[in-house]
Amino acid sequence: MATIKDVAKMAGVSISTVSYALNDNPKVSKKTKQKVMEAARQLNYQKNGLASDLKKNSTRTIAIIVTDLAGPHYAELVKGIQEVTMSKGYDLLACSSVGEKTSTAVKFLTEKRVDGAIVLAHNISEEIILQSARKEFPIILLDRQVDSEFVVSIEVDNEQGCHMAAEYLIEQGHRDIAFISGNAISSLHVQRARGYESALRKHGLDGKSRLHQFGMFNQENGYSMTKMLIAQGNLPTAIMYANDEMAIGGLKAFREYGIKVPSDVSIVGFDDIELAQYVRPALTTVMQPKYERGALAAHLIFQILEGQETQNYYKLPTQLVLRDSVQKRTE
Repeated sequence: MATIKDVAKMAGVSISTVSYALNDNPKVSKKTKQKVMEAARQLNYQKNGLASDLKKNSTRTIAIIVTDLAGPHYAELVKGIQEVTMSKGYDLLACSSVGEKTSTAVKFLTEKRVDGAIVLAHNISEEIILQSARKEFPIILLDRQVDSEFVVSIEVDNEQGCHMAAEYLIEQGHRDIAFISGNAISSLHVQRARGYESALRKHGLDGKSRLHQFGMFNQENGYSMTKMLIAQGNLPTAIMYANDEMAIGGLKAFREYGIKVPSDVSIVGFDDIELAQYVRPALTTVMQPKYERGALAAHLIFQILEGQETQNYYKLPTQLVLRDSVQKRTE
């Protein structure tokens, strides 16, 4: 069965242009629209079976789609979404994208089983998002961008946040600063690593040899990567973790090896999850507005459903939260 990607390839245009053309969007010229329609006809491309019958009946349900339903990061975010959906008399349905194309999450998107979706899962492809998003079925993307009229992207200023954290460590006298991250191809890693590297370059420092990435953004990965760093010897004076969960895993590894935080090594996290203030030492971290981001995502869903105009992209600021896991170097 032909896909929207096949149509784009035959017509020599982008996937988003195909999406616009098939939905008769005035952004696409008549000539391009004809070219797309001809390619779709030759390939016998059919839009999703329910697409021509979009949303005649509202489900009064919004979906939030995540890669993994576990993890403390989601609690405040979901709270922000839920309070808005409840105020509108809608239900909130959470589902996982495990299984990718065969997942329940993809079925909810392509078969329009809800009235709109908030997507955090990076394994939901751009093609599926473009196929699914319509005026009657808005999609809000968190932590990545897709160009479509009915897709709104909300990102946190990850680069600025990590740049700010690295600068703080440098101001505290640290010159050997490692960076421990998760999946190297994720946009979160790319943006946060970029902020770390830009701060070090600004001060004439080289962080490349101290850049580590592997696995998932969770405690287990932070624990194992910290153990690997310890085993290499020549421990840095400070470590930046791409999120708080990994930093907490790192604290466990340091305790096991008798390495004291922050007197032996200073550490900084990212996210400011609730647990960050309760671990010992309390974690210095970059706070992202989780509740506010969730509430904004939900508000945007309803604004689009109600025919109101919205921006296609929002970037929210971060803030450095100082606690006890960083010590000033006096040497």
